[in-house]
Amino acid sequence: MIGYDGVAAIDLTGVMEAFAIADGGGWRGVRTCYATLIVGLSQAPFTAESGVRMLPDVTLETAPPFDTIIIPGGEGLREDDTNAAIAGWLRTRAPDTRRIVSVCTGVYGLAASGLLDGRRATTHWRHAVAVARRFPNVTIEPDAIFIKDGPFYSSAGMTASIDLALALIEEDHGPTLALSTARQLVVYMKRSGGQLQYSELLRFQTRAGDQFAELVASVASDLASDWSVETMARQVGLSSRQFARRFKATFDTTPADYVELLRLDEARLLLSTGQRSIARIAHMTGFQSDDGFRRAFERRFRVPPSAYRDRFTPHLTNENFDEITTSA
Repeated sequence: MIGYDGVAAIDLTGVMEAFAIADGGGWRGVRTCYATLIVGLSQAPFTAESGVRMLPDVTLETAPPFDTIIIPGGEGLREDDTNAAIAGWLRTRAPDTRRIVSVCTGVYGLAASGLLDGRRATTHWRHAVAVARRFPNVTIEPDAIFIKDGPFYSSAGMTASIDLALALIEEDHGPTLALSTARQLVVYMKRSGGQLQYSELLRFQTRAGDQFAELVASVASDLASDWSVETMARQVGLSSRQFARRFKATFDTTPADYVELLRLDEARLLLSTGQRSIARIAHMTGFQSDDGFRRAFERRFRVPPSAYRDRFTPHLTNENFDEITTSA
């Protein structure tokens, strides 16, 4: 983990906490999964944006070889001297490093190295346009939670670092440990790191503006309700025709597709916990029938719900699955 004055502390510590939880031995325990070091620009303590002071373990000059290098975001990385030092160091380390990861605006350091040229990446949605303009050779995808392109990984804002850390843990040690870590962190286990990560709710929230912000929140908080065009139009005070037209212009999708996307996004997260039956999940997310849910899910994710659950949750025995589905 690279540290510097002006780093976003959560970008650095969030990933380190996830790795520590994966080890499971407590802070005095022996690390069997991950040995982490903070790499400073010098041996001096550095101060995060929040004022937290941290002490590096090694410097850019004294750092040993690494399997994985992670660049946290923060205002300090956009300062010329800091950016140039980190970007130059990454160029020299890249050939001998299995993977290099940027968290949030850490992409400023990784993109400045030139290593992302011709590749896809993501960052916090507020910085996506600025990053795309500054680094035109990098394809920035602002809707993604995180992206893997070759040996390079990038994540969206701050807490998305946890999604990315879980994907790295799954990649290294399998879904059972990743899900156990997610439960300890009290977060959802996302899809594997080799695939694009989308939060449909986040995408709609960032585009909603004042007119549709309350509607987006209402639908997301009560997916099981009957969200017809007429119902949604009444909530924002428009006729059905006006609503459908303005909604499509704002979100580039129809109201019906919007509701289905949110329902399916929530359904896949529920499936990844392995704690409810498919029929129960279909009901909870507002689908009228199990068959309708299965067809929509397979159309969206190219796999049946049962196959998705088998892939992204630890193996469930018949005994414990019966207990889970009965309680659900």
